[in-house]
Amino acid sequence: MVAVPDALAGLTAIPGVRTAGELRADDVLSVLPPLADLLPGGGLRRGTTVAVRGATSLALALAAAPTRDGSWAAVTGLPELGLAAAAELGVDLARLALVPHPGAELTGVLSALVDGFDVVVLGPVGVQPELARRLAGRVRNRGTVLLAVGRWPGADVELSVSERRWHGLTQDGHGHLRAREVVATSRGRGAAMRPSTVRLQLPGAGGEVARGGPPRRRLAEVAG
Repeated sequence: MVAVPDALAGLTAIPGVRTAGELRADDVLSVLPPLADLLPGGGLRRGTTVAVRGATSLALALAAAPTRDGSWAAVTGLPELGLAAAAELGVDLARLALVPHPGAELTGVLSALVDGFDVVVLGPVGVQPELARRLAGRVRNRGTVLLAVGRWPGADVELSVSERRWHGLTQDGHGHLRAREVVATSRGRGAAMRPSTVRLQLPGAGGEVARGGPPRRRLAEVAG
């Protein structure tokens, strides 16, 4: 009879086999610090779908830290994506794959991307509830994070952007746009049920994401 510690040692010696502790440590992908308060656990939990409404730049910013940490991301359905802007937001372009026009093969393209990438950013292509459920199940099974720009039926977390305000122009309309301040709000299911709001610069003065305005307050506290 093999002792349990010896058996575990033998298993972990096999390439690709990880312990439960290692799996838990890898369960959440990090995000840029200004975005951490928007997400349960402070990051992107593998196997979840996040709907991002009102700002494609926020979806790309969420994918930035994972690519810099060594994960691979794919973007599809965003033919107008500017790579220079994505790089300024912090995305490592060397770990980014693009499928600008999925066309009629959207389901097959998404399935392949979910199978092969850690993070998949989907443009506002519009997905029916039945297809959304099937793809969400695939995302859970594969441990991928799906960032859907626009509405996504049954999303685990929904982020929205409001109160956009550009800085840099004088009262007479002259000057240069330096930064855009927005309010990002998160709502979701389970651990993300309680809404939270964060004021961001998206983009900041150098094109990156930065915190803006006062510290984060819970919406319930604001309402009270």
